[in-house]
Amino acid sequence: MATIEHSAILRASPERVFALLERVEDFVEYSDMIQAIEPLGGERYRWHVRAVGMDWTFDVEITEKLPPQTLAWESLEGVRNQGCYRLAPVAEGTRVSLTVTYTIRNRMVEKAVTRAARPLVNKVSRQILERVEAKL
Repeated sequence: MATIEHSAILRASPERVFALLERVEDFVEYSDMIQAIEPLGGERYRWHVRAVGMDWTFDVEITEKLPPQTLAWESLEGVRNQGCYRLAPVAEGTRVSLTVTYTIRNRMVEKAVTRAARPLVNKVSRQILERVEAKL
């Protein structure tokens, strides 16, 4: 299992930050790589992402929503992955920590994917959090 982590401090309360992060469909506004997000009903969404010159489509389900501290999800198909935003109040506003874990059965492929995915996930996460902060 591989893990990618990213964190940032946003100058707003956890409640305000969480209110934007829980609106999954709006993530399309927060990253150039997210082409579309389709609600599938309940807490399920189909993401359409363009990254590393390829189009990716995957379905995810929100597995934990505890305002204003935690928003977690997991994939329903494809590469097995899970992610979680954790929000914590700090003097400057809110520390937002993102953790993404995924499993690829082939160890060599997993290492190669990790090398490519780490900067990509960090870039997307940074874009999302910068644009969320700008919207606040």
